[in-house]
Amino acid sequence: MEANGHSQSHGLLVLHHQLPSTHSEPAAMAFNGTWKVDHSDNYVKFMEQMGVNVMKRKLAEHDNLKITIEQTGNKFHIKESSTFRTKEIDFTLGVLFDYSLADGTEVSGTWEMEGDMLKGKFTRKDNSKVLTTTRALVGGELVQSYNYEGVDAKRIFKKQ
Repeated sequence: MEANGHSQSHGLLVLHHQLPSTHSEPAAMAFNGTWKVDHSDNYVKFMEQMGVNVMKRKLAEHDNLKITIEQTGNKFHIKESSTFRTKEIDFTLGVLFDYSLADGTEVSGTWEMEGDMLKGKFTRKDNSKVLTTTRALVGGELVQSYNYEGVDAKRIFKKQ
């Protein structure tokens, strides 16, 4: 190739140029794997703010939640298994979907990838209030953070 970006090939002039990329790939599939809850921070207060009754809060404190994440490009397959239920969820980044929380609360929302963090924004169907959640890898652990009506909580998962 000559310095001007052209190359000569058997008397034909061939132009070489790079089109700018307009498609961004999601972050590496770092979330893939099975994660088991290790500990929580302010989770009971968060559930209280969400309106989860006292019996369900007591049970949820010891739910032994395990999350298996399989990411392929923009698509995610999540399997949640706990003392109470096993649920499988499929979603695509940026595409609205419905979901039922463990206590039965119905929400609708989306997950987006922002850098190395998954950010979810979900609207409750019963009162239109917003629940935000993030998933991020911090020091080899999966940290899931929640915010609802000014109350923050975290659940920290270790890879299995």
